[in-house]
Amino acid sequence: MKRVSVIGTTGSGKTTFARELARRMNARHIELDALHWEPNWIEAPREIFRARVELATRGAAWTVDGNYSQARDIVWARADTIVWLDYPFPVVLWRLSTRTFKRVFTREELWNHNRENFATQFFTRDSLFLWLIQTYWRRRREYPELFARPENQHLAIVQLNSPRRAQTWLEHITVET
Repeated sequence: MKRVSVIGTTGSGKTTFARELARRMNARHIELDALHWEPNWIEAPREIFRARVELATRGAAWTVDGNYSQARDIVWARADTIVWLDYPFPVVLWRLSTRTFKRVFTREELWNHNRENFATQFFTRDSLFLWLIQTYWRRRREYPELFARPENQHLAIVQLNSPRRAQTWLEHITVET
C-alpha cells in the first residue's frame, strides 16, 4: 500500500483520514479540493485541474482524498488501494453539520483563501447539505460498479462502514520512519 485514494461522500472525513494515513505511511497527502478550487470558489478549468492531479500523483507514495470524476481515471490508474469511507447517512450528516458550523463561525480558511459562509451552506444551490442529499445514495450504488470494471481490478478495496472501524483500521497502519 503506497498510493491510496480515500473516497466517500461529502462530510465523511476523507481529508482528516487521508492526512493521518499519509502521516503513518510517510507519504504525501494530496487534497483534490485544493487542486480544484481557485480563489472566490471558482472551479479550475477541467484541463488545468487534470494537469494538477497528474503532476501531484507522479510520486511513489501518496494519499489522495476526493471524489472528482474528472480526475478519477488518473488517480485510480495510479493508486494501488481505495479506502471507501462508507458511513451511514445520519453519521455523515452529523459530521458535515459540525464541520460546517465550525468552519463558518471560526472563518477557517480552506484552499486558495476560500471560506465557507452560512448563507451559501444553508440557503443556496451550492450548499454542501444539498450536495450530500443529491449524491449520497448515488455514490453508494456507483462505487461497487466502478470497482468491478476491468481497469480497476488492480485496486485493493477497503470499505469502512463506521468511524470506529476506520479508526481501528488506521491504527493498524504502522508509522513509517
